Amino acid sequence: MAGQTGSATEPRATGRRMAVWAAVVAVILLVPAIGMQVSDEWNWGPFDFVFAAALLFGATLVFELVGRSATTAYRTAVGVAVATAVFLVWINAAVGIIGDDEPYNLMYFGVLAIGLAGALAARLRPQGMALALVAMAVAQMLVPTIVLAVPDFRGVLAEPPGVLGVFILNACLAALWLTSGWLFRRAAAAPPG
Repeated sequence: MAGQTGSATEPRATGRRMAVWAAVVAVILLVPAIGMQVSDEWNWGPFDFVFAAALLFGATLVFELVGRSATTAYRTAVGVAVATAVFLVWINAAVGIIGDDEPYNLMYFGVLAIGLAGALAARLRPQGMALALVAMAVAQMLVPTIVLAVPDFRGVLAEPPGVLGVFILNACLAALWLTSGWLFRRAAAAPPG
């Protein structure tokens, strides 16, 4: 009987958390809405708001579904990975990491595809997730390396932030993927319970 009460309460608690997340996303979206009123630099259209809302709410949904009923290390690892993925998509959609509107930026979606494939192959088990995050970090650093191999890379990476800036940004993202992987490894080593 007590187990039934707990299982009936869980969907309500999850629903409440998702309502809170929806409110947080709405508040975040107020920033560009207000910014558009006070500055010409903010020029979002309806698609931008829909995209941002879907990205942010989708990220919170993934965090809630994947991170529930897990250790603190596992939940933190999921949080770091999801936040890094959101940042990668957001910066790519806004300005691109490698120049504005460069097709090379599409390679970053390969980094996310590696993570998704790794998570599915690992069945979200922490040891497999740790390996998937290491693969994502390697893929993250391969993207600018591949671009450097392009014969006319100077034209591609000539715009700010330049070659060094692109590598530093990619190294920071790779470090976040590795941090998440390390946390998944800690979760795998934690005793059950």
